[in-house]
Amino acid sequence: MERRRTLDQSEAPVLEALAAYAAADEIGFTPPGHKRARGADPEVRKVLGDAVFLGDVLASGGLDDRRQRNRVLERAERLMAEAVHAEHTFFTTCGSSLSVKAAMLTVAHPHEKLLVGRDAHKSVVSGLILCGIEPVWVDPAWDAERHLAHPPTADAYERAFQAHPDARGALVTSPTPYGSAADLAAVAEVCHRRGRPLVVDEAWGAHLPFHPDLPAWAMDAGADICVTSVHKMGSGLEQSSVFHLQGDLVDPDALASRADLLGTTSPSVLMYAGIDGWRRQMALDGERLLSRTLDLAARVRADIEEIGGLHVHDAHDFCGPGLAAEFDPLPVVMDIADLGVSGYDAADWLREHHRADMHLFDHRRISAQLTHADDEETTGVLLTALRDLVRHAGDLRPAPRVDVPAPADLRMEQTCLPRDAYFAATEDVPLEEAAGRVAAEMVTPYPPGIPAVLPGERLTEPVLRYLRSGVDAGMNIPDTADAALRTIRVGAGDPA
Repeated sequence: MERRRTLDQSEAPVLEALAAYAAADEIGFTPPGHKRARGADPEVRKVLGDAVFLGDVLASGGLDDRRQRNRVLERAERLMAEAVHAEHTFFTTCGSSLSVKAAMLTVAHPHEKLLVGRDAHKSVVSGLILCGIEPVWVDPAWDAERHLAHPPTADAYERAFQAHPDARGALVTSPTPYGSAADLAAVAEVCHRRGRPLVVDEAWGAHLPFHPDLPAWAMDAGADICVTSVHKMGSGLEQSSVFHLQGDLVDPDALASRADLLGTTSPSVLMYAGIDGWRRQMALDGERLLSRTLDLAARVRADIEEIGGLHVHDAHDFCGPGLAAEFDPLPVVMDIADLGVSGYDAADWLREHHRADMHLFDHRRISAQLTHADDEETTGVLLTALRDLVRHAGDLRPAPRVDVPAPADLRMEQTCLPRDAYFAATEDVPLEEAAGRVAAEMVTPYPPGIPAVLPGERLTEPVLRYLRSGVDAGMNIPDTADAALRTIRVGAGDPA
């Protein structure tokens, strides 16, 4: 959707203020204590470079004056909002994990209901625990053949609202880390017909507003709040996030207050600068950069498809009735099941032998994320590494067995609020004795960070068997009390 711009998108208020601060040769008697690199350890300076420290200044009383009268951040946020067709934009330096919590706590209050796709990231579940919101889980569109979840359909949200008309709103994750996207306009219509807001966790969609051939951008699709990780598909530093707002269903002052409640009082100007500069880059040149990237991705996909034993998932695989509505081709997701090799072992081999780090990996897939930063050189490395992987696949066979449950067996009964289960008295029990007990911790395979077990869910044998076999095969589960998953934390005294 083309909208007229009234602001000068060639401006970059944070970057310009940083340059002015350096030119003025300010002397700070304030944090940070390294005092523009002078006090930093020489070895740290050698590794990081002085530019990191020179840009690491106070946001208030450094980048701007103590009362922020130059409105540096405010001007940068207004430019971002206009660039992506939002009414309000907020920068955060605590990642989208904070942004989505702020959005949730604005839409629903403690003990109120919120419709949430069960394929939500662990940051959403963390928000439920912190906020005390009651989730109404909406089942994703499960692809039983490929053992993959796509975003829930609009019909699924319609049924959830009919069963829970008191729900305060809905949250959907789109696109997924695998590149599949929801019909956001249809989900928004389901919400707005009831006067309820839609929150979109679009952490993997920072690039979407800047090219017409990508899946629909949440603001253009009618979402009320959208959360975006600038560091994932954009050029921001790690932890850089923005969230956008439009319409009259959510009070912008309340959203800002929730973000202030959860966020740091010492935000990183380095992250603000990265967000600001990326917005300018995309506003001025994003469509050209992304056109080049989409062409590159198409060539890479075709080349990988010619490598025996590898299949690149595309819209034909992921989209259609009962599946996803749209598809982002920049996550290049490869099914390697025909190689007889697990994604875990393949990812480890590619890192060890070619210094190529994969974006995602599971029991049968690996994924290479492409962005506007990639070119023929980087993708050449990828193609060389993949061809070599195929030649050495015999060294990695047989693939360890992972007992992935049927879709119906993945869903467990939510017996109580995630908050209540998490903060209750707990005990650790052997995994083989945990079926029937109520989980008191999250169990989250990484990547992509979607919990397989939530606090308050009653554990079942199929899910426990999946996790045990997954860990044995190389699955990484970083958030459990026992990283080896020999035991699992459950509610104390809860009968099996």
